[in-house]
Amino acid sequence: MKRVLLFIVTNLAVIAILSIVLRVLGIDRILDQEGIGVDYRSLLVLASVFGFGGAFISLAMSKWTAKRLTGAQVIETPRNEVEAWLVSTVKRQADAARIGMPEVAIYDAPDVNAFATGMNRNRSLVAVSTGLLRSMNREQAEAVLAHEISHVANGDMVTLALIQGVVNTFVIFLSRIVGVIVDRVVFRTERGHGPGFIITTILAQIVFGILASVVVMWFSRQREFRADAGSAAIEGPSKMISALRALQKSVRQPHLPDQLAAFGISGKPGSGLRKLFMTHPPLEERIAALEEKMQG
Repeated sequence: MKRVLLFIVTNLAVIAILSIVLRVLGIDRILDQEGIGVDYRSLLVLASVFGFGGAFISLAMSKWTAKRLTGAQVIETPRNEVEAWLVSTVKRQADAARIGMPEVAIYDAPDVNAFATGMNRNRSLVAVSTGLLRSMNREQAEAVLAHEISHVANGDMVTLALIQGVVNTFVIFLSRIVGVIVDRVVFRTERGHGPGFIITTILAQIVFGILASVVVMWFSRQREFRADAGSAAIEGPSKMISALRALQKSVRQPHLPDQLAAFGISGKPGSGLRKLFMTHPPLEERIAALEEKMQG
């Protein structure tokens, strides 16, 4: 319930902020002054503000949101040998990747997982689950940490936000154009917006949103291959392969809140059309890619 409430409040805050921005810019409608034709410039600005604004506000809040959604506790001063090892490992890997030292956190969850997030590659957050610390040996855990460090070094969070912003903008822009066309042609509304505009816009936004998700998820899968390669460069490919094989044997499916699912070490499996919407490639494909690099 806490997660759902936080999700709702966060999204309402984002919508409120963007609405204020649009009001300040004087852009609160998408039709021309006569209320007949589409003002494409205003519509594009509106779509861009909501498309990019939502993506980057979410990115800016990502560390704060991640800590509260998972209950992750940042290690300020190591209290035991495990925490000291975690901090020193992340420090060594961050230095190797030439990024600033991330915050290091542990969150209580039975699944074997870890994630990295943050708007700035020099002010990021790397968190691991208690399930990972219990299930993996040190070498495997080091490979997972290096994978997350590689995400940060590659700027994957920012790039994903940019791509999300672009597709959001097109979804908002195109759905409203379709809404106006259907409202004028089918429902015969001559001025302003009729009920056909609202209904069609909602349906078009759902359809375009699903198609846009295919693009975003494709990029998400590609960045996993790059992060695996980055981990192999820092810790060695054999460690990363061992970690991925350990994930294959895990009896618990990875579980992170939807907002963080793309940032975990692995995602939920899928088949058929569901593979198009997977945040992560199948583990066997990731292992095969690393083995190919070793042989090459």
